[in-house]
Amino acid sequence: MPKDDWQHERFIALSQARLIIVKVGSAVLTGQHGLDVAVMEDLARQLASLRMFGNLKRRLILVSSGAVAAGRAVLKEGGHRVETAGLAARQATAAVGQGQLMRAWDRVLRQYNIPTAQVLLTRDDLRARQRFLNARNTFAELLQWDVLPIVNENDTVSVSELRFGDNDCLASLLVNLTGADVFINLTSAPGVLEADPQKNADACVMPCIDDVAVLDLSRLCGGKTRVGTGGMYSKLLAARRAAQIGVPTLILPGREPEVMLRAFAAAGVETDLIKRTPFAGGTWVRPARHVIPRRKFWLAYQSDPVGVLQVDDGAAKALLEHGGSLLPGGVCGVEGSFQRGALVCVQHNGRSLGVGLSNYGMAELKKIMGLKRHEVAAILGEAHYPEVIHRDNMLLHAAV
Repeated sequence: MPKDDWQHERFIALSQARLIIVKVGSAVLTGQHGLDVAVMEDLARQLASLRMFGNLKRRLILVSSGAVAAGRAVLKEGGHRVETAGLAARQATAAVGQGQLMRAWDRVLRQYNIPTAQVLLTRDDLRARQRFLNARNTFAELLQWDVLPIVNENDTVSVSELRFGDNDCLASLLVNLTGADVFINLTSAPGVLEADPQKNADACVMPCIDDVAVLDLSRLCGGKTRVGTGGMYSKLLAARRAAQIGVPTLILPGREPEVMLRAFAAAGVETDLIKRTPFAGGTWVRPARHVIPRRKFWLAYQSDPVGVLQVDDGAAKALLEHGGSLLPGGVCGVEGSFQRGALVCVQHNGRSLGVGLSNYGMAELKKIMGLKRHEVAAILGEAHYPEVIHRDNMLLHAAV
């Protein structure tokens, strides 16, 4: 599809979407005194309307941040001033706030007769294949019942190596888990700006990002939001992941009234609900032209890489230009401590080429890196793998 035809693409995607992931961040949901009920009521009305917007029945999954901010407000009311920089304090604060968050959502959605379900996940729930399939089946059943799943990271029990890091990451993985058609990310910003707003106050919103993979996110994005853990960097990283499996992302200013409904109306979805203010702002992130297999998506993002393999020029060329596997002879450096089957990052001259599952642990790799096959056999015996990472177990240009 031509670059200038993104509006038609958005029209088709929004008008035909049957399953939508909506993620809302802490900076949207919370104010100075905790959860912002007025914002939640507006979002509830939008979610209810979207379910039958344009005479097409849609199913929605809501990924909601805000537990830590809600818990902090409750503790403050009780005279407890807590510092949530540490992991234990943050997890305890989330435990206080998660019930508050769910009660608030349940209360505002009950006005529209929408039953809700709380779903708390850790990364291990999506890393273990059986638990991944169980989670997928649970979501399918809830959606079949017209229940709105409200998803959050299980902060209370997550350990550092099993954390998603932020709900943008969690939402992007749910896009794959559930087979969603569109990913809507509600943020405190008007959309994706052309430059870091902390350095350029006059930066304009980009209405469309044709290829999110080519953006320099570190230069483009500022830091984290005041109350959340993400920021635009994590939202674009999540959008890049969704794009890899052919799913577009719509990044919208979540505190603007009826913003989702106005976006759908602007895309050509007929409705009598929106007659007040036209839609302006927001960024459409287009899906990738070359979609990766869902198995590779799951493999690459099941967990964070625990090691780094540095490769030479020949190996980089074989991987990028010829679709080859990574052989021991192409490895020129090993970082980290990991076992066989671990997810590792492949780098060349300091640039990440992708991630993959290593057939060797760190100790073995340090013995055989740079060696030819017969030399590897002399060290490890005949029962060795010819590849360090097979191309079927590797995702190039991974969004990590």
